[in-house]
Parts: sequence; C-alpha cells; structure tokens
Amino acid sequence: MRTTSGVLSGLNPTVSIGAKLLLFVFISFCIFQEKQAGKYFELIATALLQNAKWFLLLLATFLLGFLIYLCMSRFGHIRLGKDNDKPEYSNIAWISMLFSCGMGIGLMFWSVAEPISHYASNPFTQGLSDESARMAMQLTFFHWGLHPWALFCLAAVALGYFAYRKDLPFAMRSVLYPLIGDKIYGPIGNTVDIITIVITAFGISQSLSMGILELNVGLNHSFGIAVDVKIQLLMVFVLCALATISLMSAISKGFKIIAEGNMIISYLLVFIIIFIGATRYIFNTFFEGVGDYLQNIIGMSLWSDAQKDTGWQNWWTAYYWPWWMTWAPFVGLFIARISKGRTIREVILGSLAAPTLLTFIWIAAFGGAALNIEKTNHQPPAHEVVVKTTQSSNTAKDQIVTHEMTIAEATKQDPARAVFVFFDHLTPNHTTQVFLSALLCLLLAIHVITLVNSGTLVLCFLDSNGDPNPSIKIRLIWSIIIPLIGGGLLLAGGLQAIKTACVIAGFPISILLAIMCISLVKSLRRDPQAWVMMPEHLCPDEFKKQNEAKEDKN
Repeated sequence: MRTTSGVLSGLNPTVSIGAKLLLFVFISFCIFQEKQAGKYFELIATALLQNAKWFLLLLATFLLGFLIYLCMSRFGHIRLGKDNDKPEYSNIAWISMLFSCGMGIGLMFWSVAEPISHYASNPFTQGLSDESARMAMQLTFFHWGLHPWALFCLAAVALGYFAYRKDLPFAMRSVLYPLIGDKIYGPIGNTVDIITIVITAFGISQSLSMGILELNVGLNHSFGIAVDVKIQLLMVFVLCALATISLMSAISKGFKIIAEGNMIISYLLVFIIIFIGATRYIFNTFFEGVGDYLQNIIGMSLWSDAQKDTGWQNWWTAYYWPWWMTWAPFVGLFIARISKGRTIREVILGSLAAPTLLTFIWIAAFGGAALNIEKTNHQPPAHEVVVKTTQSSNTAKDQIVTHEMTIAEATKQDPARAVFVFFDHLTPNHTTQVFLSALLCLLLAIHVITLVNSGTLVLCFLDSNGDPNPSIKIRLIWSIIIPLIGGGLLLAGGLQAIKTACVIAGFPISILLAIMCISLVKSLRRDPQAWVMMPEHLCPDEFKKQNEAKEDKN
C-alpha cells in the first residue's frame, strides 16, 4: 500500500526502505572495500557458475520454448488488456521502441570484441581459421539472439496480462496472484518487489558502467584522455546529471527527440560501416551466420562443456544469460507498457523476431567487417595511446606510446578498445577514423543518458506501486542511487566486477522467471478467451455458459 503523507508519501514504505537499504549496503561495501569487493564478487559468481550453470542454460532454453508454445497455442489470441482494447502505437513505432529499449550499450561494447575473441579462440574450432570466423558469428548471434529477447518477452507478457487484463498492480508481485492470491499484498509480495527493484537497479547500473568504460576508452583512443577511474566517475555523474535534468523537467517531447536522434546515429553508423567496409563479405556473413545459428540453436543452447569443463562457457553463455535476466524486469516492464491492446501472439512474435533481426544486422556489419580485416591480415596502423592502468597505476604521469595493434590484440588487451582499433583498420583516412570514433562516443553518451532516464522512471514506477506519475522527490532519489551503484562497480574492478555482479544478481530473478511460467499458464487456462476457439465438448461448463451468454447478447 502507498502512503499518502509524510516523507514516504507515494511509496510502499516496506518495499522502498528495504530496497534502498540493500542498495546502500552494496554501495558502501564497494566504496569502502573496493579492493575486496571485486574478489568477493568473483568468488561468489564462480561458485554459482560451477554448480548451477546447467540450471541457467536449461531455464533460458525452456523459457524460449515456452514462449513459442504460448504463441502457437489457443492462448495466443488473448489480449494484454480487455477484449476491445486496441494498440496505442503503430507497428513501426512499436518495433523501433522494442529495439531501442534492449541492448544498445552492450551491443556497441561487444559487437566487435566478441566475434574477434571467438575468432582468436573458441572450444569448437582452431583459432584464426576460416572455420573459427564462421563459428565466431554463430556464437555471437547465439548470445544476442532469441534467448535474451525471450527473457524480456516473458516478463512483458506476464506483467501486461496481469496488469491490463486482470487489473492487478503493475508490479512483479502481481505475477504470483494465481498461486498465492491476496497474499501478494503481504510480506511475500513485498519481498518479490524488493528483489525486483534491487536487481533492476543492478541491471541498469551494470550497463551504465559498461557504457562509461567504453566511452572513456574511446576518448582515450581518439583524443588522448587518460583511462582512469576518476575520469570514469566524473563521466558517470555528469551524464547522470544531464539525465536527471531531463527527468525532472518531465518533458516527454525532449526525451522523444533524444531517442530518435539515438536511432538516426545508429543507422548512420551501420550504413557507413557497410558502405566503406567489405560490403559483400558483410552480407554473406549475415546470411551464413543466421543459417548456422538456426541450424545449431538447440545444441548450443544445452552445451555445458561437461567433458573438458575448460571454463570458457562460464564467462560467455553462462554469463550472458544471468546478465539478460537482470534486465528482464526493466525491459519487460517497458515492453508491457507499450504493448497494451496487443495479443500475446503479437507481442511474442514482435519481441522475438524484429529486435533479433536488427541486432544481427548490427553485429554482421561491425563484427563481419572486423573479421574480414583480421582474416586478410592487414598491417596494423600506427597509433598513439595514453597508457594508464585503470585502478592501480603507480606512474607519476601518463605516457603516450606509439605502437601497432591488431583488432585481436586490442580485444585481448581491453575489449572496450576493440571497436576503436577496428575504426583505425577500416579506413586509412585519419579524419574519418576520428569522425567514426566521435560518432560512437556521442552515441554512447546518448545511450547512457537514455538508459538512466528510462531506467530511473521504471524504478520510480516499481517503487511507487505502479504510479504512472511518480513525484519529483522519488525521481531525484533514484537518479542519485543509479550513478552511485555504477560508480561502485567501477571502483570494485571495472569490467570484471560488472560481469561477476551480473551473475550474482541474475540468479534470484531466474527463480522468479520460472515461477512466472506456472502462474501465467494457470491464469490463462481460466481466461474465457482461451476457450473461444475450442470445440464445445472440450470446454468446461463455466466457460460454455459464458460463451452462450455472449452469443445471446449478439
């Protein structure tokens, strides 16, 4: 229940205080025990992956199959809303918003680094070969394809169904209603909402930290700005301050302009890469990669490296799935909000097919062009870099070193640098190199601002039991908490701390996603619309009477 007066007005006191207390403990730990925090995160994450990796692989695959079943079943025509509700957005606008809410920062970070990393070394082929190049695209498509969008889509369908069709609160607790009834308004529901808020805050902050790492490396690569945690923290708070100004103003038109600018720059970058890169190779790689992905999806989904257990799987597939799970409440809630009036079948098909296709185009452009450069073994260009260790540099001042670096070397040294070294190889023109790097840095900054803006609104929404217009005070509190968590992850060890925190945070939400399937099916079976298309002799008596009553009215 929300309080109507006092300091906690507009909030559920138990949920709000509980979530913020847990986040305060985490932030304090990262700030005051920054060296130990990263070590503890890695120990916990490693233990989880060694003992429960199979569960993550099985669950993600099951959820994808479950959504395909829902889409093809008699439940597919049921609307996220009342029977007469219509979609609020056109199909084109809806698909654009689906893509923009999903993977922006991570895609820019890994679209070059991951294919090149798999090309250099993977468990299935000999490194630096034609076979490894083909496998690199297959694996990258797999990690960014249907499985993550299935996690987002399940949360969206469940939240949208219970909120819009069953008139329950727009909160994660509502998905448990078919199982525990009105107990969702008690301690169990409060606990679920606390966990959801904390994990959503983690998911947003992890991507924020990753975007800042990439932005700092890009500015270093092109303009000589040192890679340093102090500069990264400054970037966090400057960009989050800009997002907060937008958030406080509550000007939706301004936010829409930012989002549209984001998409325009993204398309421009992809077009440039395809145009000046190896165009034929990019298109061939795209179609070949999609075919390999679809042909091998089941085997890849359940492969756990049981025989050799080299650890490769732990920090690729088994890392990606919990990372996507931390995003499921945030992206799921966003998709649900824009999908009112659409059928379950429309939401599933749209959420799985369209964003996956757009993601594959981006990866084929960036990753495919980078692979072609590495395969043809071009001479690496000379390049000036400010050398400074992010956390533990003991040098009195930075050093500028001119050296030659391949994309594979850059990926191994620092995955965040891979895409900028790729730009150096893509064209010999220095002005074009700087232009592309600056364009990507601008895109990263916009993505960070958009992420903090939309993420803070979602957290406010969850914190206030679904209030569509949370107060300025609530927005301000969360716009302060998000950069503090992101800064804490940077202090705790940069990319490695982000990866281990993803694994830890993803496990609790994985349990909730599994329960969500049971709850959703139980409720859908009781929905009158589920029996409309069924033969009369198969319908329960209660639904026969309802259908007869509807026919009499008509």
